[in-house]
Amino acid sequence: MSSDSIKIVWVYPDLLSTYGDQGNCIVLERRAMLRGISTRTVHVRSDENVPVDGDIYLLGGGEDRPQILAARRLRNDGGLHRARDFGAVIFAVCAGYQLLGTEFGGEEGQPVQGLGLLDIRSGRGEKRAVGEIVGDVDPALAVPRITGFENHQGVTHLGPGVKPLAKVAHGVGNGDGFEGAYADHVIGTYMHGPALVRNPGLADLLLRWALKRDDLPPLPESWSDRLREERLNAVLA
Repeated sequence: MSSDSIKIVWVYPDLLSTYGDQGNCIVLERRAMLRGISTRTVHVRSDENVPVDGDIYLLGGGEDRPQILAARRLRNDGGLHRARDFGAVIFAVCAGYQLLGTEFGGEEGQPVQGLGLLDIRSGRGEKRAVGEIVGDVDPALAVPRITGFENHQGVTHLGPGVKPLAKVAHGVGNGDGFEGAYADHVIGTYMHGPALVRNPGLADLLLRWALKRDDLPPLPESWSDRLREERLNAVLA
């Protein structure tokens, strides 16, 4: 059994938890527990300071106004930036993904200042992307094909400081044939589902980064494999 321990920080669940993305917390806790790794999860509301001693920080989806408010409060708080500087892992979905960038589109499409934690810019596209998304992950991350559900009108442009998380096989993603972005230990994606429930390989990547380990003991994956096959077959069959 492992003596490792991980602190998970669920950032602003009162603002950024619209589409069930708290499931990402649950699956990280579960996959760690099955390996004898203890976890402590802290839910940090938007009127609280973001702690800097976490190992994994999670941000979920949200509507326009909560997204703008979250960006403003996180900029003023500075805790997420300091945690990143200390080597923490950050995984952000949809609205959370956009606000990690330098700017994103507001309620009327106006540019809103983001956190600058990823070298991306997001704006509004002409059509809303709603439906299943499938992508082939950057081979450098050693994660199998990913599957999720997207519901956004964002178009995200990647700068030279990041790499796309995956090449789109089905769906829209960033709007340029790619889905998500990552740099160092920061990942952003448009995938709900929740993303880490559908993609245990991606969950384990975050755990490995947080633990600073090259591998983890394997787990029985019959149920997660069944879910993945169901969703992939529904889209690509």
